[in-house]
Amino acid sequence: MDMRQVSPITDYFVIFSATSDRQLKAITGHVSEEIKRQYNIRPWHIEGDPSSGWVLLDYADVVVHGFLPDRRAYYDLEGLWREAPVVVHIR
Repeated sequence: MDMRQVSPITDYFVIFSATSDRQLKAITGHVSEEIKRQYNIRPWHIEGDPSSGWVLLDYADVVVHGFLPDRRAYYDLEGLWREAPVVVHIR
């Protein structure tokens, strides 16, 4: 989601779902490792835990949100920030 016109907090949200806490941990770990490997950047801040159903990787200009389906529906970031254009949508 392109957040530049709707929020001063970050430029982009990347939002994804995982089917289990184990998969959520694996995906967020892979994202973190690849960003470090390719760009030599570490998250400024990490919140949540795979067992809680939500993990956030804060790279300042880009914030990555990983959810289990029930947590994604509960937080409904796409609905909350519906005025933000979706850049890429993959289901």
